Amino acid sequence: MTLHTDVVDHPSRRIVAALPRPYEEAREQYESLVPEVDIARFRQAASWPQALEVAAVNAPHGFMRYYRSDVPDIMAGSGTYWAATQYLMGNHTIAQRMYRHDPSAMLHAPLRTLLYQDQDGVTKLAVDQPSLLFASYGNPDIAEVGRELDSLLARLLELLDGGVPPQLTP
Repeated sequence: MTLHTDVVDHPSRRIVAALPRPYEEAREQYESLVPEVDIARFRQAASWPQALEVAAVNAPHGFMRYYRSDVPDIMAGSGTYWAATQYLMGNHTIAQRMYRHDPSAMLHAPLRTLLYQDQDGVTKLAVDQPSLLFASYGNPDIAEVGRELDSLLARLLELLDGGVPPQLTP
């Protein structure tokens, strides 16, 4: 058996949406709209249909938070300070529809997001456009889920009162 390494170039588009609220208020709003995943409830689900029901409750706007890191905490002592929080945001019940075709799609699921305050004091949310990430897998079923995630991301930006770029709308 000969082993080989695939190299896949793919386009990426970073969306950086300005939000109208001060950083701490925007963070509270984001975390309210994207609640922390309730792992215990998912473990209690006896079947995949039950997991889908838990997801509908846990992720009322489509996304859950799997991870949060307060960037200033890990940069302590560096002399650099920005108000910034990293997140992994997604929905594993949606990601399953890609994973079943290609487990490597999990490289981009959940989505990595960054909420931060820029040098002018404007709060921003940055995220790479899901449809471009998932189109790179060369599978139309995976690409379709990427477009669905674009729509969910557009809705989240609306709920955060941020601008929705036309690239997220079909």
